[in-house]
Amino acid sequence: MIDKAIFTSNYEIFDKEIVKEIISIYITEYPDRMSKLEDVIKAGNSDQIYKIAHSLKGVTANFFDKESEDLARTIEDKGRINDLSGLEDLFIKLKTSTDRLIVELKELIKEYS
Repeated sequence: MIDKAIFTSNYEIFDKEIVKEIISIYITEYPDRMSKLEDVIKAGNSDQIYKIAHSLKGVTANFFDKESEDLARTIEDKGRINDLSGLEDLFIKLKTSTDRLIVELKELIKEYS
């Protein structure tokens, strides 16, 4: 869930078009990022799990969604230390959380139109 107060505070100095672009890029890239993360989790590729989760965590942090960011961080940490246990369940939780984020972003972008 987006912390709208922090989001608004951080982006109030930005032109609305830039904010819309940041949101649009996330929405557009989201399916591919999640698909790649799921694939590398299934393959047990800890190095790629780390890299993809790290990237996902970073872009998700732009929207101040602590739950999604924390789940991505946990997956990132597990990839970094080559701990593959529980990743499938963590991925499902992350997907659920970030799917909610996508819904919120689709509503939020309307506020910048």
